[in-house]
Amino acid sequence: MMRGLLVQADTGIPIHFILKSQLDDWLTTQSSLIQSIVGALKTTNTKHFFIPQTQSTNLAAVVSVVESFDSMWLAGDLAKQLPKGIYQIQGSDAFVEQQALSFVLGAYQFSVYKSLPKVEAQLAVADQDIFKRVMQSAEAIYLVRDLVNTPAADMMPQHLAEAMIELSDRFDGQFSQIIGDELLEQNYPTIHMVGRASDNKPRLLDLTWGDETHPKLTLVGKGVCFDSGGLDLKPASGMRNMKKDMGGAAHVIGLAQMIMAAKLPVRLRVLVPAVENAVSRNAFRPGDVIKTRKGITVEIDNTDAEGRLVLCDALAEAQSESPDLLVDFATLTGACRVALGTELPGFFSTDTSVAAGLIEHGVNAQDPVWQLPLFGQYKDLFKSDVADMANSGATPYGGAITAALYLKEFIEPEQTPWVHFDVMAWNTRSLPGRPAGGEGLGLRASFDYLLSRYVK
Repeated sequence: MMRGLLVQADTGIPIHFILKSQLDDWLTTQSSLIQSIVGALKTTNTKHFFIPQTQSTNLAAVVSVVESFDSMWLAGDLAKQLPKGIYQIQGSDAFVEQQALSFVLGAYQFSVYKSLPKVEAQLAVADQDIFKRVMQSAEAIYLVRDLVNTPAADMMPQHLAEAMIELSDRFDGQFSQIIGDELLEQNYPTIHMVGRASDNKPRLLDLTWGDETHPKLTLVGKGVCFDSGGLDLKPASGMRNMKKDMGGAAHVIGLAQMIMAAKLPVRLRVLVPAVENAVSRNAFRPGDVIKTRKGITVEIDNTDAEGRLVLCDALAEAQSESPDLLVDFATLTGACRVALGTELPGFFSTDTSVAAGLIEHGVNAQDPVWQLPLFGQYKDLFKSDVADMANSGATPYGGAITAALYLKEFIEPEQTPWVHFDVMAWNTRSLPGRPAGGEGLGLRASFDYLLSRYVK
């Protein structure tokens, strides 16, 4: 469906974006038909004006009145409002690229399980490079949304593996996976522990791509395909949307697609610890102690703090290669949502220049991200009397920070710059270009930063 929304062509029904403050001046340059239609309706709350051809029901133009040009989401609700036809946004190349992406992202529908009205409007983009960039970004974000929106019964560890195999095959990468008890044999004990209670065997999914001589870029994504909370069972309200707890995995899969499609000069590795945190007779328990891949012993304070457990073994493996940059994405803590809300992803970093770059590119791409502190003083909050550390803090305060500090124990910041994203992966409300449901947050900011880092 996504590919049909965007066509490479020179012409289409023009879409004009006009500042409200300049509307009267603009109307003086237009035909009498446009003047009469817009003039009659401009005092209403109408935002988009559909101008028919003279003596025809076909559209001649679309006029969209906006308060400012600052937002990239001006075309975000157009695709589902326009009748069938091919349209073309008027403006500079930068404006066209921005709004074309907005248009396509706003057309997204998750229709696997339900028939929905077909989006029949198409957008023509003349410039080949703009067309290509918009397609690559939109395809990756559509992929993230589809993965997150898919019910857990159809998006278990084996299904995440299929998604990564398809990506590997498409871009000529290499894929391997470690499944079930093989995780114990190859020393991934925490991934196995969290996932062993499920009939869907836990896995470590591993995709590599690119020239081995290029800088190593490693992405790690939390792949908890459903989180019941384990024996520390979530209430029904907290469990309802836990199909999205593999949102971190979806993010790194989507970001990997963007990287490979753009042929960034990196040696890419994507690690996804994929599990279901289920309840069964062999589920791990509060009070258990596990020795992690790195050798650090961890006391289980709460089985619902499982994401950091599966991540820590994957991060230890990622760190073993001392990559040039290590980035993880995870739907890790409710505390980050309390601090920043659901629409602003928080991140932590051991490198100030990387953090500054992410913030700058987030602002420029209108994909904002917000840095939170790795406040070392809070490390004492997850100390344990029987192990090197506990898997959760002694207080609910600062939960996003203590989770990040836990993960930091498994990387070597003096060797490798590290970024940890704590994301919602879900829109709780519909906004232009961003329908309710699964969402990729911070992806465009991250990709633009990587582009600036690795393409000189």
